[in-house]
This record gives sequence, structure tokens and C-alpha cells, in this order.
Amino acid sequence: MLLKIYPENPSPREISKVVNCLQNGGIVIFPTDTIYGIGCDIHNHKAVERISEIINQDINRTNFSFIFNDLGHISDYTKPFSNTVFKLLKRTLPGPYTFILEANKNVPKIFHNKKSTVGIRIPNNLIINTIVAELGNPILSKSVKDLNDDIQEFVTDPELLYEQYGDSVDIIIDGGYGSFTPSTVISCLDDEFEVVREGLGDVNGLF
Repeated sequence: MLLKIYPENPSPREISKVVNCLQNGGIVIFPTDTIYGIGCDIHNHKAVERISEIINQDINRTNFSFIFNDLGHISDYTKPFSNTVFKLLKRTLPGPYTFILEANKNVPKIFHNKKSTVGIRIPNNLIINTIVAELGNPILSKSVKDLNDDIQEFVTDPELLYEQYGDSVDIIIDGGYGSFTPSTVISCLDDEFEVVREGLGDVNGLF
């Protein structure tokens, strides 16, 4: 299903359709403030495994992120972090950044890798933030790319995404054109900041 949702004023009815889909184990492609993402409810293991099959990547070797709608629930899924880290998150989120933090026991075991870390995202996009708020827990997110891990033109256009993935996922949200540029990834482990990938988020003067 290709579902049009207007980013300035998301329809509660359309948001509910997406939330119901996620609650029933559905897979959704959605807009963010960077590249379109593919995701599901983090607590539905079958849906997570299905995404792994769609993107043709091993769950344990793939860098997934969790999308939150605000800072208030991040600590539910991470180990305690310093006030310095919190100030950085508060200064940059919502925005085009992914922060790597230590995961706690509330992160489903299917995601635990040797490092026991979790990527945190709060996109500056009202559609996905409203969906997450309505769902009541984070959404798994992986940037939509082709099977060679390249970012192609079709990933910015919802209608082309529908042609590519319409038979594999349950809903593709048309929230307008997306970006070619991914989020900036910053590791915050051990209270040390390291830019893992420079993307749309500006790192100049950030630390």
C-alpha cells in the first residue's frame, strides 16, 4: 500500500493505519529527515527477521537504529550516560544524527551484538515522530538502499520505492521526496565522542 501522509499536518486516521500495521507485525517504509527508512516494531521478532530477509543482511551484522519521538524514553533502552552526552543529544535532536550508546536489558535480545550498543535517532520529521508516539515504543530503522548498499535515485521518490518494494512491505508512506544523504553517526561510548560517519548533520563545533 502506498499511503500519502502530509508532513506538515499528518492525518490521525492515516497515522492510525500505520500504527495498527506495526502492532500487527507489519513492515513500513517511512520518511525521515534524511533517507527513507524501512522499519517495524522493535518488539516483534518475526518482523525484524522479515526486514533482515528484505534487505538481505544478517541481523547480527547490520547496524540498525531505534527511532524515538523525544528524549524522554531514550534512557528506557540505554545504560546511564553522562550529562555531557545528554547535553549533546538535547542540542542536536530532533535532527539528522544517529548516536551510538550502550544498550540495556530492555533492548530485545535479537539486537544484542558483541558490543551491546544501540543507535538512537530522533528525526526532524513529524510523520515518523507522530507514528512512534502513537505506537508507544521505538521503531526499528534501517536506511533504504539497494542490495549493493548503494543509495540510488529511487530511494528518494516514494512512488519509485513502491515499484521496488511494494510486494515486500506492507505500507510505503508517501511523505514527499527524501534525501540522498544519510544521518551523521556519532559514538558516545565511554563518554568519548567519535564521528563514525559524517552525513547530513553538521559536526563543525559540535564537541
